[in-house]
Amino acid sequence: MRRCAPHEEPLTRRHLILPVLLAVLMALAFVQEARAREFVDATGRTVTIPDAPARVFAAGPPASVLLYALAPETMVGWVRAPRESDLPFLLPSTHDLPELGRLTGQGGTVNLEVLLATEPDLIVDFGTVSPTYIDLANRVTEQTGIPYILIDGSFENTPAAIRAMAEVLGVPERGEALAAYAEGTLARVDAVLADVPEDSRPQVYLARGPEGLEAPARGSINAEIVERVGATNVVVGETRGLVTPSLEQVIAWAPDTILTIDRDFAAGVQDLADWQAVPAVAEGRVFLAPSAPFGWIDAPPSVNRLIGLSWLLHSFYPDQVEGDLRSEVREFYRLFWQVEPDEAALDSLLGN
Repeated sequence: MRRCAPHEEPLTRRHLILPVLLAVLMALAFVQEARAREFVDATGRTVTIPDAPARVFAAGPPASVLLYALAPETMVGWVRAPRESDLPFLLPSTHDLPELGRLTGQGGTVNLEVLLATEPDLIVDFGTVSPTYIDLANRVTEQTGIPYILIDGSFENTPAAIRAMAEVLGVPERGEALAAYAEGTLARVDAVLADVPEDSRPQVYLARGPEGLEAPARGSINAEIVERVGATNVVVGETRGLVTPSLEQVIAWAPDTILTIDRDFAAGVQDLADWQAVPAVAEGRVFLAPSAPFGWIDAPPSVNRLIGLSWLLHSFYPDQVEGDLRSEVREFYRLFWQVEPDEAALDSLLGN
């Protein structure tokens, strides 16, 4: 048997295990590094993100909707909890997710403690890209260490945005299916509009609130869908946000069509004598936009607006558009919300 030289230490189990542990730790570090990758977001920022994020925090309502559409299993919560009437159109696994509030916008309600408590490995935002949102993303990452990406939410960028978010979430095949649908919808709108002279397109007032006297001005993101479907938003304001016109001003604008997202206003406006001076009311052209589980006009301005485009084509241009709206709604809900509405649910959505 070999004896240790006087200057040698006997080989112990610790000596044998230590190199193995070091090798394992190095391998784990390599795997972790391999699982991270760089992504260049809509602002040009290079962000190191997980290769397959498992817990994702949506910074605002548009991001929440897109995240649900692409990878609902990664959601750590809702920006706003679904209403009871929304639940039939959402996957049961998402019904009881907590309401967390929003990081972005004037209604930002999330503090860092709430954010960290959800233990996300990624924060995503989808919408306006501006220095304000860039600063917010950088500050949050500096304070929490959580990567934060921004995706351009402009309407025309919807297909590209879907693909970008799908890449981030590691679901490229699903992203391609949804992006192809978005491209087809936008192309269909353009094809219909090619056969509609501009002077035959509607003049629209988008009424909000129970009295109908709040409206998004021309160029507002809240009315973007109206302009994308070829109509003219009659509301001209000093800003691109929401304005509060008087009824006299609405009468002066003389819209031939009213869109509303408020059920009470839609139900009662025909009985209001003063509103009879508005051509849209006198002619019975008041359309209530469906809103479950998300609004078809905005609320929020995300991929939910794609089915709104189809609805508006059928509402505004019934003689030019082909296809069955009920079938189109069913297809969209099956693809995007992963729930297929039955006939009763379709009746409820479409007000039949």
